Amino acid sequence: MMGDGVKSMLAKPIHLAEQVRKLAGDAQSSRPECAELQVRAERLAALLRQAARAELYGRLAARIIDETSDVLAKALALVAKCRRGHNLVRRLFTILPANALPRMSAQLDNCIADVSWLLRISSPQADDDGLHGLPNIARDEPMLCLIWEHIARLHTGSSDARADSAAQLASLARDSDHFAKLIIEEDGVGPLVRFLKEGSEEGQESAARALGYLGRDPESVEHLVHAGACSAFAQVLKDAPVRVRAAAAWAVAELAAHHPECQDVFFQHNVVRLLVVHLANETVQEHSRYSVVGPSKAMSLHSVVLAHTKSIRAANQHQISQPSQHQNQHQNHNQIHSVVQSAIAAKSTNGVGAAAALKSYNNLGPGPSKGRREAEDPETKAYLKAMAANALWRLAQGNISICQSITESRALLCFAVLLEKGIGRVRYYSAMALMEIARVAEHNVMLRQSAFKPSSPTAKAVVDQLLRIVWTGVYDELLQPSITALGCLSRTFQASETRIIGPLVALLDESEAAVSKEAVIALTKFACSENHLHVNHCKAVIDAGGARHLVQLVYLGEQVQIEALILLCYIALHVPDSEELAQAGVLAVLLWASKQAHMVQDSRVESLLPEAKARMELFQSRESR
Repeated sequence: MMGDGVKSMLAKPIHLAEQVRKLAGDAQSSRPECAELQVRAERLAALLRQAARAELYGRLAARIIDETSDVLAKALALVAKCRRGHNLVRRLFTILPANALPRMSAQLDNCIADVSWLLRISSPQADDDGLHGLPNIARDEPMLCLIWEHIARLHTGSSDARADSAAQLASLARDSDHFAKLIIEEDGVGPLVRFLKEGSEEGQESAARALGYLGRDPESVEHLVHAGACSAFAQVLKDAPVRVRAAAAWAVAELAAHHPECQDVFFQHNVVRLLVVHLANETVQEHSRYSVVGPSKAMSLHSVVLAHTKSIRAANQHQISQPSQHQNQHQNHNQIHSVVQSAIAAKSTNGVGAAAALKSYNNLGPGPSKGRREAEDPETKAYLKAMAANALWRLAQGNISICQSITESRALLCFAVLLEKGIGRVRYYSAMALMEIARVAEHNVMLRQSAFKPSSPTAKAVVDQLLRIVWTGVYDELLQPSITALGCLSRTFQASETRIIGPLVALLDESEAAVSKEAVIALTKFACSENHLHVNHCKAVIDAGGARHLVQLVYLGEQVQIEALILLCYIALHVPDSEELAQAGVLAVLLWASKQAHMVQDSRVESLLPEAKARMELFQSRESR
């Protein structure tokens, strides 16, 4: 909208137009041409006064006013040469080009057209008339005119017109980086943010998508953040219809993906909590409680689930350790829901009642919003859940605070359930979110100990689902993030946890090089010296037949060659006296690798290979005596 600054700018062109009108009326020479200038100046002055009383699109108004002022200043200088009072000698030496006055009339006509166009697009009564022509000010960039019109309609149009303009801006931003930058440069973000907060359902959805498409680079995302987009998304996620919430969650994911530095701003506006609520809705019961209740008030969900899973885990421990028994695995991963249900039933008898939980959830938004959510079709609710998982994935990338917030909520349990029962893209987003949280936990001891401790039933549920995906070995979009997550969690497993290594070793024989490489990297995290159970894990890799696969990969696996060599070095370093390593010819592989220039140039190989080779030579020499 037009502020006081733009209104004050109008004083200058109005004053110039009046001066041009007056001097043109007093002209002594070129009277017909000056009369034309006088008429145009009078018309322009009237339009500028009308503009001063209207609500205009500020940036465009300032641009048109500035150009109009320049034209009027030139017109004033021109008519001053034709005014009365000049003596004959001065008029003789004041020579005007023949086409100077007609050309100036044409320029004033252009200014009149531009100011008239500005008034038309700024009129609420004209917002449904479609496009209003191409102004002269946009002759070098026709699409700029379209962007201006839609931004102006967002300022002054009716609700339907604003919704249509938001959709059009979203389409333009989606189709072109250049158009997206123009929308930002022409101050289109502010009205989109306002319309996201106060528009109709369809308009809010379009505004959210437009903002998501605009945030396609760090600079653009910074602009959106400073314009208040984060608080607008938080408001929408709290009390808007389901379709709008889904669009907002998608936009949050887009902004976080293109500029991770905005993660903390979203976190400060409570966006993570709201996303977890939508993820948990109809996924696990009592999803309204964001944080686990402290032991001083009531038994936590984790402790209740643990109590109900102890007997199950004890009965199935031996069966789970034998991966070939698929029937036992299927029984194990299907126990998640029954465990959760019985745990919550037991918890409802404690100090936290169902009524309090329901009240907590309803406080997230007004009553009508909850009603709309329940009445929404399953496809829309599933899409919201997928977008919530997508946003949590993007927000969790490399952010310890957000990962801690997510793991302290029901989200980990939700991800486990959605990996098993989810439909569509929500399974992929859940896997990616777990992978990012595991990556952060790999380098943060406190997060590992709090979220993925071995006694945690939620952590066990997550591992069960990741392991089920890895064990199937189907090359799909879930396999690689599941492998990565298990590798990042390698330091959380106890020595008694023997079911992880086998499925990973089985993937070393995978035809897809990307899968084999990811499995090698994951196993390296189990076998490396930094893992306090490295000896146990190295023996488990050997027992699962990993040595033979690794030898083949070092010789023939072009994309995974160096990674396989590093893992083989760790195994040789920690279990050098293994007969299986001797039979697989590991020492010969290490000797061969030490002569390959492209391998020894890797700093990791350079530090590991000589010691591993020396250990193998030492122990094999003892065996031969």
